[in-house]
Amino acid sequence: MTLPPRLLVADQVAGRTALLDLPDGTERAALNGRHLAEHAGFLALRGDRTAFVDDRAGELLVLDPYGPDAGRPLVETAVPVAVPAEHLSADPAGRHLAVTTGLGRNWEAWSDLLTAVVLGAPGHADAVRVRTRVGEPGVTVVGGGGPLVVLRHREPGELTVHRHSDLMAAAPACPPAGALQRIPLPDHDAHGDALDPLTGRLFAAAGSGVHRARREGDRLITEPPLPWGADGRSGGRGFYLRLDPVRRTLWSCVRGGPADPGKWPEWTNDAWWHQLDTGSTGRLELGPGLVFRLAVTARHIAYARVHPDGDELVLLAAPTGPGGRPHVTARLPLPEMAGAPRRGGTPWDGVQRRAIAGSPGGPLVAVSRGGHGEIHLFDADRAVRLTTLTVPTPLDDGGHLALLTPGDGAHMDTVGR
Repeated sequence: MTLPPRLLVADQVAGRTALLDLPDGTERAALNGRHLAEHAGFLALRGDRTAFVDDRAGELLVLDPYGPDAGRPLVETAVPVAVPAEHLSADPAGRHLAVTTGLGRNWEAWSDLLTAVVLGAPGHADAVRVRTRVGEPGVTVVGGGGPLVVLRHREPGELTVHRHSDLMAAAPACPPAGALQRIPLPDHDAHGDALDPLTGRLFAAAGSGVHRARREGDRLITEPPLPWGADGRSGGRGFYLRLDPVRRTLWSCVRGGPADPGKWPEWTNDAWWHQLDTGSTGRLELGPGLVFRLAVTARHIAYARVHPDGDELVLLAAPTGPGGRPHVTARLPLPEMAGAPRRGGTPWDGVQRRAIAGSPGGPLVAVSRGGHGEIHLFDADRAVRLTTLTVPTPLDDGGHLALLTPGDGAHMDTVGR
């Protein structure tokens, strides 16, 4: 039996996560009373599984989206973790995980708890909580030998390295965890993490560029940062970073323009990419407004752009060979959101947003319409909107999406999105 692509739709405000068949939107299963930690997002794991943190219950849930077809439950494993979850990562094997804590609904960072997790057979997991330091830490779990947990701190800027096995061996009652190694980063600056699982090289996006380090034994060796400037375009910084496992490329969106959030319609946005094997780097203009997360498909990269003059889905044809360069293939309009950001206000306080998702195993792109309970489904290869899917909750704040295709290799991107 050929299994269809599926979409996980999380309404983190209403507390409901639905599993939909694509493209028709048939609901295969649903979880009620589950509030996804939106900042940590969904994490793809080996075996077509997906993980997320329930920020209210304080649990890491491992989902088996194709399990119900074989009589298995949707929730494969649930394990207690510290919350509010800030970032979520796994090693390339998908067995060793780490969850950091951040602000949650607070103005200042207050939690210093880090949770290390080992997944065993379905339904079995072990988790240990330790103390690191207060902040908004990113996390990457580096494989290649015993897994290393690398925390990216902002205040002060620093990478700290821990053995996952040391964290799991910690005593009860959340003891402090000493770092094996500390690497300085610019202060108040880093935001975004990625890992190349084939080389053990990790990346941290900062205003000064994309900082790099590679694993040698139980230590990290720093390398020169990658600049944001390319193709004659300079200025700005990337606030998001992710791995495209199909083309072994890093992608981000570089934002420039006024520092005043009330002038967000004047922000500039460029797609930025770095090809890991050739070292080539480039930038491509996307348009003004708010652009944040992106989606990776089999042959395209997709960005959702929000602007008072109209929102759109921007599709980039991804490079297909040495020397190839991405280019915009389509700009498809998105229906207006009733609670969309307006001129003069910020693009994130009390307004609706959009989530976006794709799978490296197919052409589909899903974009939410926050506040309306709708998801617009596109075929990137044909540059057409296929249908509009509806869910019974409004998807306030845009909800959160994960698009799955069996065997798509999405687990090679080891950071939650």
